[in-house]
Amino acid sequence: LVRFPEDLEDDNTTFNPEYSHQVFGDDEVAFGYKGLKILLYYIAGNLSTLFRIEYTSKVNEKFDCVEADDVESKIREIIPPGFCTNTDDFVSLLEKEVNFKPFGMLLHTYSVHNEEAGEDITYQIYKADMTCPGFREYHERLQTFLMWFIETASFIDVDDERWNYFLVFEKYNKDGATLFATVGYMTVYNYYVYPDKTRPRVSQMLILPPFQGEGHGAQLLETVHRYYMSSPTVLDITAEDPSENYVKLRDFVLVKLCQDLLCFSPGKLVQGFSQEMVMEAQQKMKINKQHTRRVYEILRLRATDMGDAEQSRSYRLDIKRRLIGPYKKKQRELAKMRRCLRPEELTNQLNQIDLNMQHEQLEESFQQLVSDYRRVLERLAQA
Repeated sequence: LVRFPEDLEDDNTTFNPEYSHQVFGDDEVAFGYKGLKILLYYIAGNLSTLFRIEYTSKVNEKFDCVEADDVESKIREIIPPGFCTNTDDFVSLLEKEVNFKPFGMLLHTYSVHNEEAGEDITYQIYKADMTCPGFREYHERLQTFLMWFIETASFIDVDDERWNYFLVFEKYNKDGATLFATVGYMTVYNYYVYPDKTRPRVSQMLILPPFQGEGHGAQLLETVHRYYMSSPTVLDITAEDPSENYVKLRDFVLVKLCQDLLCFSPGKLVQGFSQEMVMEAQQKMKINKQHTRRVYEILRLRATDMGDAEQSRSYRLDIKRRLIGPYKKKQRELAKMRRCLRPEELTNQLNQIDLNMQHEQLEESFQQLVSDYRRVLERLAQA
């Protein structure tokens, strides 16, 4: 991500893809080269692109009887037309970056202290759509990052008006002028719910690697939630096939939003999960029942003295009653199968073996859950 011409030669600004199987196959191999480097430079704000390929040698069909992979074509399928192949052209575009401004409507401004710079850096979150001049072309460049950093990424149909786009930018100074650098973004699809509601579903979320670990994902997700919370037509907010990291992030954000609700007061938490929690979390925070249950479990852990045998036992049983549901269903299915496939005298013994295994798995699931919940509470305490 280039802000100054010298960034082009600075290896410290380089970051590598997490995934390349969507371009180069499951083996993530480009055949036929020695010393291959695929170089993609993006101007930090508007993401104008420079694409170069370097290698020390390449197999030759005439002499080696094999053909090297057409790496350039594979990359061209991802990055939109209009990219630079010449460094001088790219630098001349960089000089125009001062004219780049964020798209859409400003929703939120926040600061993060940067130890290296010794100062607070300002970030802004905007909501944009395809009617913003220049945004369609910008989004085409932005979504190319998905292929390298989200395992099952795909490009979306931008002509569908039910998509919302939320963008994070950093404000920085260059030669006395204020410029903006792209930090990350989220796409949300607004599903229709009969008769007059919508259910926004988070589809893609990416904070670019140089900015990860600084809290931008939490700021973005909380801002998106607050944006939809104000709408009377929104039923609740969900996510499409969420990753493990996204679930942890969502836990933190939803607990932060819900912790001051009356239904989650310590006195009510110890009474167990209630319909009151489901109703209040949905009406005020646009959170569905499943996510509300996790919020309850995390906040109840905070309100529980796990060193107290009675409180600890009560909490453990409450969580395990939820966790055991799938095990009970599996047990019923196994019992039906055994009646058909096994002699009757073996049933009790096999049941016992299965139950022992299930108890171990249940305890393991519980301990993992508590460990995850403690991390959420530690982060909440530092927020």
